[in-house]
Amino acid sequence: MSILVTIDLRGQFGPVRDQGARPTCLAFATSDAHAGLRQGWDPLSCEYVFYHAQKRAGQTPTKGAFLNDMLATLETEGQPKEQEWPYLPALPSDLSQYHPPTAVGALYGREAEQPRQDLDLIRGALNQQRPAIVLSTLTRRFFQPPNDGVVMHDDQDRVFPAPRHAIVAVGYGEFGGQKVILIRNSWGPSWGMAGHIWLTEDYLRRHMYGLALLKEACDVPDRTVAA
Repeated sequence: MSILVTIDLRGQFGPVRDQGARPTCLAFATSDAHAGLRQGWDPLSCEYVFYHAQKRAGQTPTKGAFLNDMLATLETEGQPKEQEWPYLPALPSDLSQYHPPTAVGALYGREAEQPRQDLDLIRGALNQQRPAIVLSTLTRRFFQPPNDGVVMHDDQDRVFPAPRHAIVAVGYGEFGGQKVILIRNSWGPSWGMAGHIWLTEDYLRRHMYGLALLKEACDVPDRTVAA
Protein backbone atom coordinates (compact mmCIF):
# COMPACT_ATOMS: atom_id res chain seq x y z
CA MET A 1 0.00 0.00 0.00
CA SER A 2 1.43 3.37 -0.99
CA ILE A 3 0.74 6.93 0.09
CA LEU A 4 -1.21 9.17 -2.25
CA VAL A 5 0.67 12.43 -1.78
CA THR A 6 -1.14 15.75 -2.21
CA ILE A 7 1.51 18.18 -0.89
CA ASP A 8 5.15 17.47 -0.02
CA LEU A 9 7.35 20.43 0.96
CA ARG A 10 10.50 18.45 1.73
CA GLY A 11 12.16 20.10 -1.27
CA GLN A 12 12.11 23.42 0.62
CA PHE A 13 14.36 21.98 3.33
CA GLY A 14 17.81 20.53 3.71
CA PRO A 15 18.76 17.42 5.69
CA VAL A 16 16.99 16.88 9.02
CA ARG A 17 19.06 18.09 11.96
CA ASP A 18 19.56 16.39 15.33
CA GLN A 19 18.83 18.15 18.61
CA GLY A 20 20.61 15.46 20.60
CA ALA A 21 19.79 15.16 24.30
CA ARG A 22 18.91 18.83 24.83
CA PRO A 23 15.25 20.05 25.21
CA THR A 24 15.42 22.19 22.08
CA CYS A 25 12.81 20.62 19.79
CA LEU A 26 10.76 23.82 19.62
CA ALA A 27 13.81 25.87 18.64
CA PHE A 28 14.54 23.38 15.85
CA ALA A 29 10.94 23.26 14.64
CA THR A 30 10.69 27.06 14.64
CA SER A 31 14.07 27.55 12.98
CA ASP A 32 13.42 24.98 10.27
CA ALA A 33 9.90 26.26 9.55
CA HIS A 34 11.38 29.77 9.31
CA ALA A 35 14.24 28.70 7.05
CA GLY A 36 11.83 26.67 4.91
CA LEU A 37 9.92 29.86 4.08
CA ARG A 38 13.03 31.66 2.86
CA GLN A 39 14.46 31.42 -0.65
CA GLY A 40 16.84 28.48 -0.84
CA TRP A 41 17.81 26.32 2.13
CA ASP A 42 20.08 28.17 4.56
CA PRO A 43 19.67 26.92 8.16
CA LEU A 44 19.03 29.48 10.88
CA SER A 45 20.52 29.45 14.38
CA CYS A 46 18.50 27.28 16.76
CA GLU A 47 20.88 28.25 19.54
CA TYR A 48 20.23 31.96 19.16
CA VAL A 49 16.44 31.77 19.17
CA PHE A 50 16.47 29.24 22.03
CA TYR A 51 18.79 31.41 24.15
CA HIS A 52 16.62 34.51 23.75
CA ALA A 53 13.34 32.63 24.25
CA GLN A 54 14.63 31.27 27.56
CA LYS A 55 15.93 34.68 28.57
CA ARG A 56 12.54 36.21 27.77
CA ALA A 57 10.81 33.58 29.92
CA GLY A 58 13.34 33.82 32.76
CA GLN A 59 14.02 30.12 32.33
CA THR A 60 17.24 28.13 32.55
CA PRO A 61 18.51 26.74 29.22
CA THR A 62 18.31 23.25 30.72
CA LYS A 63 14.51 23.35 30.27
CA GLY A 64 12.33 23.36 27.18
CA ALA A 65 10.96 26.60 25.75
CA PHE A 66 7.36 27.82 25.64
CA LEU A 67 5.67 28.52 22.32
CA ASN A 68 4.60 32.07 23.26
CA ASP A 69 8.16 33.03 24.14
CA MET A 70 9.62 31.37 21.05
CA LEU A 71 7.28 33.18 18.66
CA ALA A 72 7.75 36.53 20.42
CA THR A 73 11.50 36.06 20.20
CA LEU A 74 11.31 35.25 16.51
CA GLU A 75 9.42 38.49 15.87
CA THR A 76 11.39 40.86 18.12
CA GLU A 77 14.88 39.31 18.32
CA GLY A 78 14.96 37.30 15.11
CA GLN A 79 17.72 34.83 14.44
CA PRO A 80 20.94 34.80 12.41
CA LYS A 81 22.18 32.08 10.09
CA GLU A 82 23.30 28.84 11.71
CA GLN A 83 27.01 29.47 11.14
CA GLU A 84 26.84 32.67 13.21
CA TRP A 85 26.11 30.65 16.37
CA PRO A 86 26.20 26.91 15.60
CA TYR A 87 24.16 24.53 17.71
CA LEU A 88 25.89 23.25 20.84
CA PRO A 89 25.62 19.47 21.41
CA ALA A 90 25.84 20.22 25.14
CA LEU A 91 25.64 23.32 27.33
CA PRO A 92 28.83 24.56 29.02
CA SER A 93 29.17 23.32 32.59
CA ASP A 94 29.37 26.96 33.69
CA LEU A 95 26.14 28.52 32.44
CA SER A 96 27.56 32.01 32.89
CA GLN A 97 29.57 31.20 29.78
CA TYR A 98 26.43 30.47 27.78
CA HIS A 99 25.65 33.53 25.66
CA PRO A 100 25.63 34.57 22.00
CA PRO A 101 28.80 35.65 20.21
CA THR A 102 29.57 39.35 20.36
CA ALA A 103 28.47 39.80 16.75
CA VAL A 104 26.13 37.55 14.83
CA GLY A 105 25.55 39.35 11.55
CA ALA A 106 22.14 39.88 9.97
CA LEU A 107 19.05 38.92 11.96
CA TYR A 108 15.91 37.58 10.32
CA GLY A 109 12.51 38.01 11.96
CA ARG A 110 9.14 36.49 11.22
CA GLU A 111 5.62 37.20 12.42
CA ALA A 112 3.51 34.29 13.63
CA GLU A 113 0.08 33.32 14.91
CA GLN A 114 -1.29 30.60 17.16
CA PRO A 115 -4.65 29.62 15.67
CA ARG A 116 -6.96 26.94 16.99
CA GLN A 117 -5.63 23.40 16.70
CA ASP A 118 -7.34 22.56 13.45
CA LEU A 119 -6.05 20.10 10.88
CA ASP A 120 -7.84 22.05 8.14
CA LEU A 121 -5.62 25.02 8.97
CA ILE A 122 -2.51 22.85 8.67
CA ARG A 123 -3.59 21.61 5.24
CA GLY A 124 -4.50 25.16 4.22
CA ALA A 125 -1.04 26.42 5.15
CA LEU A 126 0.61 23.54 3.30
CA ASN A 127 -1.46 24.33 0.22
CA GLN A 128 0.19 27.76 0.33
CA GLN A 129 3.65 26.15 0.56
CA ARG A 130 3.91 27.11 4.22
CA PRO A 131 5.01 24.55 6.83
CA ALA A 132 3.28 24.47 10.22
CA ILE A 133 4.75 24.07 13.71
CA VAL A 134 2.88 21.39 15.65
CA LEU A 135 3.13 20.58 19.36
CA SER A 136 2.25 17.03 20.28
CA THR A 137 2.46 14.50 23.07
CA LEU A 138 4.48 11.40 22.20
CA THR A 139 3.65 7.72 22.08
CA ARG A 140 5.73 4.56 21.86
CA ARG A 141 4.89 4.23 18.16
CA PHE A 142 6.29 7.70 17.51
CA PHE A 143 9.61 6.68 19.04
CA GLN A 144 9.69 3.50 16.95
CA PRO A 145 7.85 4.25 13.69
CA PRO A 146 6.97 1.28 11.46
CA ASN A 147 8.87 0.47 8.28
CA ASP A 148 6.16 1.95 6.06
CA GLY A 149 6.68 5.29 7.83
CA VAL A 150 3.02 5.70 8.86
CA VAL A 151 2.11 6.04 12.55
CA MET A 152 -1.55 5.29 13.23
CA HIS A 153 -3.59 5.75 16.37
CA ASP A 154 -3.89 2.66 18.54
CA ASP A 155 -5.74 2.65 21.85
CA GLN A 156 -3.00 0.36 23.22
CA ASP A 157 -0.21 2.73 22.17
CA ARG A 158 1.40 4.10 25.31
CA VAL A 159 1.21 7.89 25.67
CA PHE A 160 4.05 9.65 27.47
CA PRO A 161 2.84 12.74 29.39
CA ALA A 162 6.38 14.10 29.20
CA PRO A 163 8.34 15.05 27.27
CA ARG A 164 6.11 16.91 24.88
CA HIS A 165 7.47 17.57 21.45
CA ALA A 166 7.55 20.07 18.57
CA ILE A 167 7.59 18.97 14.94
CA VAL A 168 7.02 20.58 11.54
CA ALA A 169 4.15 19.58 9.24
CA VAL A 170 5.55 19.56 5.69
CA GLY A 171 2.98 17.64 3.64
CA TYR A 172 -0.25 15.69 3.53
CA GLY A 173 -1.96 12.92 1.61
CA GLU A 174 -3.89 9.68 2.06
CA PHE A 175 -2.94 6.16 3.12
CA GLY A 176 -5.37 3.26 3.09
CA GLY A 177 -8.33 5.63 3.05
CA GLN A 178 -7.02 7.69 5.97
CA LYS A 179 -5.77 11.25 5.77
CA VAL A 180 -2.12 11.58 6.81
CA ILE A 181 0.23 14.48 7.63
CA LEU A 182 3.95 14.35 6.80
CA ILE A 183 6.12 15.67 9.61
CA ARG A 184 9.77 16.65 9.87
CA ASN A 185 11.44 15.81 13.18
CA SER A 186 14.68 16.93 14.85
CA TRP A 187 16.14 13.53 15.79
CA GLY A 188 18.49 13.24 12.84
CA PRO A 189 18.18 11.42 9.49
CA SER A 190 18.42 7.91 10.97
CA TRP A 191 14.93 8.22 12.55
CA GLY A 192 11.93 7.35 10.39
CA MET A 193 12.31 8.09 6.69
CA ALA A 194 15.40 10.31 6.66
CA GLY A 195 13.96 12.15 9.66
CA HIS A 196 10.32 12.21 8.50
CA ILE A 197 7.19 10.13 9.13
CA TRP A 198 3.52 10.25 8.24
CA LEU A 199 1.00 10.62 11.07
CA THR A 200 -2.64 9.75 10.50
CA GLU A 201 -4.92 12.68 11.20
CA ASP A 202 -6.69 10.52 13.77
CA TYR A 203 -3.39 10.15 15.62
CA LEU A 204 -2.54 13.83 15.36
CA ARG A 205 -6.02 14.97 16.37
CA ARG A 206 -5.71 13.03 19.62
CA HIS A 207 -2.20 14.16 20.50
CA MET A 208 -1.78 17.70 19.10
CA TYR A 209 -1.99 20.39 21.77
CA GLY A 210 -0.51 23.43 20.01
CA LEU A 211 -0.18 24.95 16.55
CA ALA A 212 1.78 27.89 15.16
CA LEU A 213 1.81 29.30 11.65
CA LEU A 214 4.60 31.62 10.56
CA LYS A 215 3.53 34.63 8.53
CA GLU A 216 5.43 37.48 6.90
CA ALA A 217 9.11 38.33 7.39
CA CYS A 218 9.70 41.35 9.62
CA ASP A 219 12.61 43.64 10.45
CA VAL A 220 14.38 43.35 13.78
CA PRO A 221 16.99 45.75 15.17
CA ASP A 222 20.66 44.94 14.69
CA ARG A 223 22.22 43.50 17.84
CA THR A 224 26.00 43.52 17.63
CA VAL A 225 26.60 43.07 21.36
CA ALA A 226 25.32 40.02 23.22
CA ALA A 227 22.62 40.91 25.73
